[in-house]
Amino acid sequence: MKKTVLLVAMVLFGFSSFAGVPTEGDDTEKETQAIRQVIQSAYVDGLQNMGSIDEIEAGFHPGFNLLGVRDNMLTKFPIYSWISRVKARKAKNPEGRSPEEKITCKYKSVDVTGHAAMAKIELYQKDKKLFTDYLQLYKFEEGWRIVSKIYHRH
Repeated sequence: MKKTVLLVAMVLFGFSSFAGVPTEGDDTEKETQAIRQVIQSAYVDGLQNMGSIDEIEAGFHPGFNLLGVRDNMLTKFPIYSWISRVKARKAKNPEGRSPEEKITCKYKSVDVTGHAAMAKIELYQKDKKLFTDYLQLYKFEEGWRIVSKIYHRH
């Protein structure tokens, strides 16, 4: 009888410990979705498709740098320079990219560890793959923000 009561208690405890209590996996999925939202609104819709400057500024840390390689040298392109270019293009074309020119994104992976994350994405225009990007993010008090990017142009 004691064994049966103990077994029932263990089973009930096991089920109750999973009911409604977020697990690490649930937290990771929640953070992954938040990261995807930041990338979509700030980077894809914002920078790539000349969308909302406010969304861009909310999603990118002011210290962000796009890192590249040119002539075997590391290059840096800060976010304020990139935003200036988007503002200039928006002044000429306030609507942003036309539907047929829109850049789309495929998420290949999002890896989250605590308050640090990395996303591997592919950018497309129509069916043509343009870039594979590796975006690094940190979670600040105001949420996830993109802090750097490296890329490969296809």
